[in-house]
Order: sequence, then C-alpha cells, then structure tokens
Amino acid sequence: MSDLKKQLAGVLSGDDNLDRACKNIPPESCQEVSWNFASNTANGAASKLAEQIAGPNLILPWLFQLLGAPIWMFGFLMPIKQSFSLFPQMVVAGRIRQLAQRKWVWVGAGLVQAFCLLLMIPVALWLPPTAAGFTLLLLLMVFSTASGTASVAFQDVLGKTIDKGHRGKLLARRAFIGGILTTAVGLVLNRYRETQQDLAPVLILLFIAALLWGLAALFFALIREFPGAVQGGRNAIAETRAGMGLFRQHSGFRSFLLGRSLLLSVELATPFFVLHAGQLLNLNIQSIGTLVIAIGVSQIISSPFWGKMADQTSKKVMALSALIAFAAVTLALFLGVLPDGSLQYSGYFVVFVLIGLAESGVRLGRKTYLVDATPQEDRATYTAFSNSLVGVLAIISGGVGLIAQWLGATVMLLVVAIFVLLGFLACRKMPEAEQMLAEKT
Repeated sequence: MSDLKKQLAGVLSGDDNLDRACKNIPPESCQEVSWNFASNTANGAASKLAEQIAGPNLILPWLFQLLGAPIWMFGFLMPIKQSFSLFPQMVVAGRIRQLAQRKWVWVGAGLVQAFCLLLMIPVALWLPPTAAGFTLLLLLMVFSTASGTASVAFQDVLGKTIDKGHRGKLLARRAFIGGILTTAVGLVLNRYRETQQDLAPVLILLFIAALLWGLAALFFALIREFPGAVQGGRNAIAETRAGMGLFRQHSGFRSFLLGRSLLLSVELATPFFVLHAGQLLNLNIQSIGTLVIAIGVSQIISSPFWGKMADQTSKKVMALSALIAFAAVTLALFLGVLPDGSLQYSGYFVVFVLIGLAESGVRLGRKTYLVDATPQEDRATYTAFSNSLVGVLAIISGGVGLIAQWLGATVMLLVVAIFVLLGFLACRKMPEAEQMLAEKT
C-alpha cells in the first residue's frame, strides 16, 4: 500500500526527481518540522483542486468553446502549458538555489497564477471571441511560467523541510486529498440544474480556482523554512548542452526521446476530446461535471494499474498507454455515428477515463524509464535535455490545431491516433531501461 501511494503521488503531482532537492546542500540545512507536513498537505490539496477546476485540459477548452474562439486556438492550450512550465525550469533553477529561503518564490508564483485566473474573467466577459482567445492564451503563458517556477521552488523547499523518508507519504496525502476534493466538485457540477450554455458556471470556477491559488500561497507561506545553503546550484542550461553529447553517444537515449516525443500527442490531446465532445453532445455544466469525475476516477485507478508493471518494465507501460489512448480515440470516433444521445454521453465518460489512464501511464512510464536508465550523477543532465526537447516540440505542436480549424475535430482525433500508434511502435523498439546506455555510437 505504501508503494502504491508513492506511485500515485508521482503520477498526480508530477513531482519527480525529489532526491536531487537536497543534493549538495549540507545536512544541517535540511530540517524537518512537523508543522510543515500539515502546511504542505493543505497547500497541495488547494493547488491540485485549483488545477482541475480551471486547467487547460478541460475547463479552458470549454470556455473557448462557449466564447466561440477560433478552433485552432484549442491546439495551443496544452502545448503552452507544457512548454512554458518547462522553460523556466531550465532558466531559474540555479538562481533559486542562490536564495537562502525559497518558499517565497512559490508564494509569489501562486499569487501570479491566482491573478491570471482573475484577469480571465473580464477578458471572457468584455472582449470579442478572437481577441478574448488571444488574451487568454497570453494569460496562460504567464500562468504556466509561474507554475514552472513554483515547481522548481517546491522541490527545493520540500528537500529542506521534509525528511527524505517522509516525502512520499506527504506527496501521497496531497494527491489523495486533492483527488477527493476534485471528485466532490465534479459531483456538485453534475447535479447543477442550469441547462443553458452561458458563461456564469465557468467564470465561477475561475474565481474559485483563483481563491484556491491564493489559499495555497498562504499555506505555503506558513511553512517554516530555515535559511539554507546557497551553494550547489545547478545550471540546467549547461546540462542541456551537455545532453547533446549524450544524445549523440547513446542510440538507446535517442530511441527513448523518439518514443517520448511521439507520446506527447497523448498528453496534448485532451482539449481536442473536449472539442469533439462539445460538437457531439452540446456540453453543459452537468456534462462537464461528469467529465471532471471521469478524470478523477482515471487518476485514482491509474497508480495500481501501472505501478507493478512500471517496476517490471517501464517501456511496456509507455507502449500500453499508447494503445489505451488509441482505444480512447477509436471509441470517441465511434460515438459520433451512434444515434442515441444517452449512449454517446455514457461513452464519453469512458473515453475520458481511458485518456486519463493513458496520460498517467505515459507520465509514469517515461519518468520511471529515465530514472532506471540513467546513473544518478548524470540524471539531471538527461532530464534537462529531454525536458528542453519536449518543451520545444510541445510549442511547435500547437500548430496542429490548424487541422481542427480547417478539417474539424474528427480529423484532428485521427491525427492523434496516427501519432499514438507511431508512439506505440517506437516504444516497442526501445531497449529496456537497464539497456538504454549499453550501446554507444
């Protein structure tokens, strides 16, 4: 059960590579205070609920649809979230390590995220569709940059304030409480009786999410972080350059990067499912609540589903995730030809459970693969390089939203299906993690 909790925490929180947080920091600078456990848990519950009720995977695509924004903009939602969350990690990691107290970086980033969500409300109310879409994308860029900066600060604060033996328990509790709250919100939305497609429900969600980010910032400010060492900071940009040498040297690493890049389509696909579901089902607040529940269910069951397999062979987790994503696309396309609306509605619940499972599997599989494949002293270099590459590819992939603009969401899902099948084949050809560095070229 303890292992399952740790795996669930990694999947839901995205907080991996935690061992590096205290690396090169003297032991006397790493202190655990019991107060911090409760404060950090409360921060996680608030922030994870905020991510689910006002994120680019479900709620923002719905808002774009309600506004009548150009369809091609849907294609940039998840790429912007992915890219602008990664880029600051390449730039600010070393500078954050120069601060004796780093919790204020997270607090500031959390307040920026709250402010961005609040600004989205008047933008949605007062600007015409295209201008509103552009402005919302710009706000999402700022939001995601703050998110990436907070992620770097979180790892270091966690390393300084929570003992290594208790971090998995903390992350598991953050994820568990956040998941329970998300499911509860989905149930409330599902019982909401408004049938008209107006902006009020989604704007209320944005406002509540902004309050939650402010609350999360308050909880993080309450963490008792002792001044720590400022040496040992890493220059992630230099590590990315060093990664080019590793890329040329190891064919197994190139195979992994190919598979991970193709499976990026799984992590970026959710807005297109929302677009397709909206065209098929005429989404309202109740149906959005159902989809929120589906995502919550997928996150809850994903860890035990993937955990044992990842311990045995992480490349199989990546490959099977691609097949599940393909099944989700196939089911979504099949629902389009069904005449019964109730069957379509129920079917799309299954679609979102499947795509949630696939996304969690991709995330868990690629992280486990890279950790198992690389020596500890070089792991940061491999991670920095792969994150940089994927960040660039994510922002470039936003252009595929033009396919949805010109040819429709159905064709876009067919493109996603092609990429996930190619990803499946690439993962099948990858060496096992333990053999990734065996061959040099």
